Amino acid sequence: MRIIETLINGLSIGSTYAMIALGYTMVYGIAKMLNFAHGDIIMVGGYTIFVTMSALGNPILGLVAAVVFCMLLGITTEKIAYKPLRGASPLAVLITAIGVSYLLQSTAQIVFGSAPKMVNVADLGNFSVGGLTVPYYTLVTLGCSMVIMVVLSLFVKFTRTGRAMIAVSEDKGAAQLMGINVNKIIMITFAIGSALAAFAGFFMLMKSPSLSNTLGAMPGIKAFTAAVIGGIGSIPGAMLGGLLMGVVEAFSLNIPAIAPYTDAIEFIILIIILLVRPTGILGKKRREKV
Repeated sequence: MRIIETLINGLSIGSTYAMIALGYTMVYGIAKMLNFAHGDIIMVGGYTIFVTMSALGNPILGLVAAVVFCMLLGITTEKIAYKPLRGASPLAVLITAIGVSYLLQSTAQIVFGSAPKMVNVADLGNFSVGGLTVPYYTLVTLGCSMVIMVVLSLFVKFTRTGRAMIAVSEDKGAAQLMGINVNKIIMITFAIGSALAAFAGFFMLMKSPSLSNTLGAMPGIKAFTAAVIGGIGSIPGAMLGGLLMGVVEAFSLNIPAIAPYTDAIEFIILIIILLVRPTGILGKKRREKV
């Protein structure tokens, strides 16, 4: 029973990582850039939930407000910070993304202070059956995350906008010649990724109600690791990588001898997978024409 509880908890953690990783992998797959400020969108969503709940006391309204605000923030960031750098070197874009990350963290610290805020999103209790005890928030996180990821996959595969995203990820120039508005597609991608980050922030606060300006720092790094493990640019790869990271983390934390080295173990797995398969588990090699 203990193993099953740990597995369910790991899948719950992993599904949160997967939602964040989807933001990384979609932006990279379409805009060909690594948005290292993505993890801090989680933090912004958390503070939006905090402010909304302080005023209205309703966690659902807090989630809705966080999704809307994070989407607007993602679109604004793309237009102001990243759009002018189209065609610039990857290093310039990377440095800009790191700068945006520190800007968001510093702004949150100035506005809300450095002391952690407590956000009691919901106390759902535990679910027990046949000796198996699992917190309800774990089941809610896992179930909602899976629904969101399935809906996103169907959106990308079957809608006109989703197919346009695939076209832009394959060849921006050809997609533009076919009448696709590349700038609009990239904007939509940032909006979707930021909305997923807001959901991830909500689920993280359900697990741990402590909120600070570094809330999304380590989860963002782990989600990026998950995206690379699964195959950066691959939506199924981001899901697989996130779930794998969550399960490894849950089982490592339950073994006292290796619990202090959990983060190191996750990054060692990344190194091993990249040595064996540099494109990630589900990543595909791309031939560059010269």
